[in-house]
Amino acid sequence: MTAVLYDTPGPKARLRNAGSGVVGTLLILALLGFVVYRLAATGQFDGSVWTWIQYQAIQVLLLRSLAATVTAFAVAALLSMLFGAVFAIGRMSDYRWINRPATVVVELFRAVPLLILIFILYFGVSRGLGVNISTFWALVLGLMLYNGSVLAEIFRAGVNSLPRGQREAAVALGMRKTQVMLHVLLPQGLRAMLPTIVSQLVVTLKDTALGFLILYPELLYQARYLGSQGQLGLPILPVGMVVAALYIAMCLLLSALANYLDRRTRRSKKRVDIDPTSTARAQNEVLVAQSQGGGGAAI
Repeated sequence: MTAVLYDTPGPKARLRNAGSGVVGTLLILALLGFVVYRLAATGQFDGSVWTWIQYQAIQVLLLRSLAATVTAFAVAALLSMLFGAVFAIGRMSDYRWINRPATVVVELFRAVPLLILIFILYFGVSRGLGVNISTFWALVLGLMLYNGSVLAEIFRAGVNSLPRGQREAAVALGMRKTQVMLHVLLPQGLRAMLPTIVSQLVVTLKDTALGFLILYPELLYQARYLGSQGQLGLPILPVGMVVAALYIAMCLLLSALANYLDRRTRRSKKRVDIDPTSTARAQNEVLVAQSQGGGGAAI
């Protein structure tokens, strides 16, 4: 029995793959154990190294930097989704005067490194055009342009992966092309590409750390500030571990939210698929539309 891209492994291959997995897991555990051992040997787990976290002012500072990170991510994620949806629709338009500029914009901002976009927005625009942009908006707009361009390609791939029957059935019901895209194809494409979308949003969350280069007070900026304080004992590694734990927690929460939404959409899709009333109603609507002379041909 074969799959599309590879042969289904037999008993010996499965045993060999299992052995490779066990060896790889042991190597990773050994590496983690060595890192923990070296941290313990250098005194990074001693209580004296972690006294800085007991100060209320430092706790408030970390919470404010966490809020700044989450705020920048939330705004950038929302704008990136809107940007990606608009330009994905533009790239799939039948009109050249729409899809050509949309293609140029998407390919341009996908090719430019994110850090260069942030520098252009913060330093170049303010000096070249005389428009003052805050560190927050320079970071958010840079994230929107880069990640929105990537999301535009993800949305386009999700829509193009749908069966042609979806589009044809919607057109047969008399829906305009814009309605077909917004109400039929794009929602299904979002569900189909949800894991990829979440992966890109996780990248967006981690890329907020680039804000420290333009002095935006997010987690990495505050971690660098706290780690350089001599009166605290220069706790750069403990502060780094705390900040890394915060980023890991946020990424896990984002993944958990995506999994929850995916389960909800799958359950609702199953209920719709097994509902005979809705299925019969849809079939009757198609028959009525066809009996009226193909009124859905108008786009």
